Amino acid sequence: MTFSNRFTLPGHPGDLPAGDYEVLVEEELLQGLSFEAYRRTATYLKVRGRGGHAGRTELRAISDSDLKEALSRDQTATEAKKGYSDAALSPQEDRT
Repeated sequence: MTFSNRFTLPGHPGDLPAGDYEVLVEEELLQGLSFEAYRRTATYLKVRGRGGHAGRTELRAISDSDLKEALSRDQTATEAKKGYSDAALSPQEDRT
């Protein structure tokens, strides 16, 4: 998944930079059903280290709702930036 802006995650310190992130989902097979079904047991965001931690990767546990909220905030921020830049670049219409 891609974030276009810096973002934060509840329960984790600091901001994360814009960029591509991998989401890992753990699921378990539900037993005793007549069809194959799985239940999500955990969701993780794979975060690459920066600065003195470059080369390290961390898995940050995240809830589905927190992930959806972070994506929603990112989309809202991107749309707001786009709206301002479009308005600033649009020439005034000449009505003479």
